[in-house]
Amino acid sequence: MSTDDSALGREVIALPKGVSVRLDGRTLKAKGPLGESARGFPSDAISLAVSGSSATLELRIPARRKRSQALLRTWAAHLRNVTGGVSRGVEARMKVVAAHFPMKVQVRGEELVIENFLGEKHPRSTRLEPGTKAAVEGDIVTISGTDVEQVGQSAANIERVTRIRDYDPRVFQDGIYLIERAHLKEGS
Repeated sequence: MSTDDSALGREVIALPKGVSVRLDGRTLKAKGPLGESARGFPSDAISLAVSGSSATLELRIPARRKRSQALLRTWAAHLRNVTGGVSRGVEARMKVVAAHFPMKVQVRGEELVIENFLGEKHPRSTRLEPGTKAAVEGDIVTISGTDVEQVGQSAANIERVTRIRDYDPRVFQDGIYLIERAHLKEGS
């Protein structure tokens, strides 16, 4: 998908079919079949050039240093995630574990609501990040969207809302836990 010319401090990333990328000031904007995504691109050390179906990242600092190469590869990964998210989508999977009390997990609008967590009378809820959706099928919660970071943050918010505070976590293992972290969907 990409060719690496690390000796020159350059990385060329092939854009997926149907995805267009543009740099608007210091914001990288990608548009694809699944929607749009934007990401701040604050680095002065790297320049981005888009031409046709490829994007080129080039270092403006000495390329032979480890930190320079790490910066280049980090931004190349961000670019792949942004373009892959708008073309293939992103998903994370979580498992509902209810050993002591049966939990009822459902999506209500922009929130995920957990009822009867550890027998509590009041439901716990968390907002999903903008651009993400959740689906509950049995004991599996699937979070999907176009931005890896938004999907990952929604999963973290769900895990955090079911954190056990006043019980021994070795005995009370109830909660909603991440089983597949946010990743680009396979396919096309």
